[in-house]
Amino acid sequence: MKKAVIIVAGGKGLRMGSDLPKQFIPIGGKPILMHTIEAFYHHDPDMQIVVVLPLAHQDYWKNLCTQYDFRIPLTIANGGETRFHSVKNGLAKVDADVELIGVHDGVRPFVSDEVIEKCYRAAEVFGAALPVIDLVDTLRHVPEQETPDGATLHSATVPRSHYKLVQTPQVFCSGLLRKAYSQEYTNAFTDDASVVEAMGHEVALVAGNRQNIKVTTLFDLIVGEAIIKSKIGQQ
Repeated sequence: MKKAVIIVAGGKGLRMGSDLPKQFIPIGGKPILMHTIEAFYHHDPDMQIVVVLPLAHQDYWKNLCTQYDFRIPLTIANGGETRFHSVKNGLAKVDADVELIGVHDGVRPFVSDEVIEKCYRAAEVFGAALPVIDLVDTLRHVPEQETPDGATLHSATVPRSHYKLVQTPQVFCSGLLRKAYSQEYTNAFTDDASVVEAMGHEVALVAGNRQNIKVTTLFDLIVGEAIIKSKIGQQ
């Protein structure tokens, strides 16, 4: 089946404390976004890649591609007011004959080839699929109640086996995703799966990879550099 991926890269880098948008911050010798694009290109060189960038960042991206001699073929779409609108803009750039469409965070550069494969295969069977990983920390439910000193009372432990951490790529049959994004936007749309589920379609869960972190903080950058060094050491 013909495949595409929409890579959403609209971050502003605020949690990094940096003026440079986080998708452009170098890690392992080149910008994070380039690592992310390479993961999908190396998985399937024939996959259509659509990168969603704010209009104000597009000239900077073109300069980076020249600087790093980055030549992977891709299509640029304009970022929107929200992630929902950004994905919708990306969908408009996906070829009409594409049958499976993935949506991936631009700052998740360490998704494994195996996870990409599993997500697309599951979407082919079930129509919609996303990768998840288990929680390792104890999870507590916190009511909306605080003491004057900022502490929270009356919290309770909940069974972590009932919860999963969601990653990307989230992959869907093309017709399903296009129909889902024809809906009016609501604040309940937190990711692509929630948009599809709003139409009553269930989403299959597949095992993700723990290295598939979303690089949003300085700590994540440190972890990311360690991941890259470990990969180099394994080669």
